[in-house]
Amino acid sequence: MDEKLATKLGILADAAKYDVSCASSGAPKRKAGKNGLGATAPSGICHAFTPDGRCVSLLKILLTNYCLFDCAYCINRRSSNVPRARFSVEEVVRLTLEFYKRNYIEGLFLSSGIARSPDRTMEEMMRVAKTLRRVHGFQGYIHLKAIPEASPWLIEEAGRYADRLSINLELASGASLKALAPEKNDRTITHAMGQMHERILEARDERRRFSPAGQSTQVIVGADDVKDAAIIRASARLYDDYALKRVYYSAFSPIPEASLLLPAKAPPLRRENRLYQADWLMRFYGFSADEVADSGEDGMLALDVDPKLAWALKNRERFPVDVNRAEREMLLRVPGLGQRAVERILTSRRHQKLRLPDLARLTAGLKRALPFLVTPDHRPVSLIDRLDLRQRLAEPAQQMSLF
Repeated sequence: MDEKLATKLGILADAAKYDVSCASSGAPKRKAGKNGLGATAPSGICHAFTPDGRCVSLLKILLTNYCLFDCAYCINRRSSNVPRARFSVEEVVRLTLEFYKRNYIEGLFLSSGIARSPDRTMEEMMRVAKTLRRVHGFQGYIHLKAIPEASPWLIEEAGRYADRLSINLELASGASLKALAPEKNDRTITHAMGQMHERILEARDERRRFSPAGQSTQVIVGADDVKDAAIIRASARLYDDYALKRVYYSAFSPIPEASLLLPAKAPPLRRENRLYQADWLMRFYGFSADEVADSGEDGMLALDVDPKLAWALKNRERFPVDVNRAEREMLLRVPGLGQRAVERILTSRRHQKLRLPDLARLTAGLKRALPFLVTPDHRPVSLIDRLDLRQRLAEPAQQMSLF
């Protein structure tokens, strides 16, 4: 790699680190033929994790960090004093192929600042994907960050070659977006999401290719005063209205020469983690947005305990539940029991009555689950009523677990 290209790569890879929505889950399994290149299935300089735990590596870069917009929270805003660079279409294609051949990556995550115009930028991003697919037979994963202000036709074309398209919501509040990014419009963003959702459904019905891994989005957390409850409810609406594959949460990072409208400090990283856990509860554990949002205090999720445990502590009258009789939906609400543990419990109790030693073999989260479960050899009547139960369960080793 020549020195000039290496310098560009350093600038534009670093500039892309603020976009966290680069997981490659949902792509169909696909492998190149004799004269092609790449595949979506194998495990492998951005690391992302699929729902089955597989780690994939993506070349994560911006096409350019020049931008016409002056969003206060963005390091690449028009008024920012940062080194600027711009890749050509051919340079991105070259980097992707060279990195893939060296087994550094499995695919490409390409975003961009808005240079010249939304259409011009979207067209160049689409040409990157088109060239990789048609000219080089590249069958690896491609994720393009679509530009909501761009022509629907260009987004349609991009979807023919990308595995996933995503449009960043940016902020959960339209009022906050207007204040911090006045050149953007929340209605334009959601309208583009709606159009993309329609195209995805049409393509599936017509058995043609358009963003087969769906669409995702990103919400910045802590750049405004919007509370967790509002973010959770906004995410739930996005899942319901546009069938998003994923909402990603990115903790705001203070930037140089920042606007006075922005906070001086970043939010606790644990806040970002709690939002991901809350999101998981809505998507996989049967919790409604209101149930998760109301598990905290004053609209904010608890930082000392995860949202599932916080909900259980607020709804102690629903516990303890009998592990040998409870419905699947209620077992999923027991702190310490994940989806796999619940499935193991349901399978095992068909053949025998489960006792504590059996549960210890079925789940690693038994300690947290004990106050909320009844077995023939365990009845925690007094334990569930303890005033210090929260303090007993809010141990550092447990706080980052997924239920």
